[in-house]
Amino acid sequence: MSHPIGVFDSGYGGLTVFKSIAALLPQYDYVYLGDNARAPYGNRSFDTVHQYTLQCVEWFFKMGCPLVIVACNTASAKALRTIQQNDLPRIAPEKRVLGVIRPTAEVIGQYTKTNSVGVLGTKGTVSSGSYEIEINKFFPDIKVHQLACPMWVPLVEYGEYKAEGADYFVRKYLDELLTSAPDIDTILLACTHYPLLADKIKKYLPEGITTVSQGPIVAESLANYLLRHPEIERTITRSGKRHFYTTDDTADFDNHASTFFGEKVRSESVQL
Repeated sequence: MSHPIGVFDSGYGGLTVFKSIAALLPQYDYVYLGDNARAPYGNRSFDTVHQYTLQCVEWFFKMGCPLVIVACNTASAKALRTIQQNDLPRIAPEKRVLGVIRPTAEVIGQYTKTNSVGVLGTKGTVSSGSYEIEINKFFPDIKVHQLACPMWVPLVEYGEYKAEGADYFVRKYLDELLTSAPDIDTILLACTHYPLLADKIKKYLPEGITTVSQGPIVAESLANYLLRHPEIERTITRSGKRHFYTTDDTADFDNHASTFFGEKVRSESVQL
């Protein structure tokens, strides 16, 4: 039986993270699951996001995954800590579940000179306060300015992120963020959908502001984690296989997923 690394997202966005992970660590087997039937998670309650995320994590464990990456900011913000502290000791103490918030928080201080960082994410991620809490653990001097961008995920999901109409909403949120904190010199794209809007975001940012996407950061963090945890690393199978699953329509998933992952994707349907 294979023992792949699991990569989870509520939909397609986690594929931007998976793309970076697979590029850096191509030797391992991977299973990706998008819970598209219940997406988006952004506006759902903490309890609901925890319930959905835990169901998906348990599915990964049944698929033989010793390690699961929650490549979804909302699920990382609203569910990960509870799963790590309360659920894992009960259901699978030998397995591990990691998220995308802590790896980003650990390095964000390397990007800012003004110690003023903007965090753009979904309503759920922003309202959780997770980024502010985690960043301040590692960099207490950094001031975190958060803003929810509720229109950005729909623009990406409906394939409108390159259209002229997207410019209005990109500009609107950036102007709002920078008006509230003009000394920001680093903006974290704290939603895995947002890298697809990166070109438009850069277009409307003043010179000297750095945008940070999570994919490469999470991939480097995972590589480092596997080096530090050989007891987990040696249980992962290595044949370079990648399998994609969705809780919704496979044709629709494949069409969107190829855009996020950067190559053709063929998925299977799964019921949780």
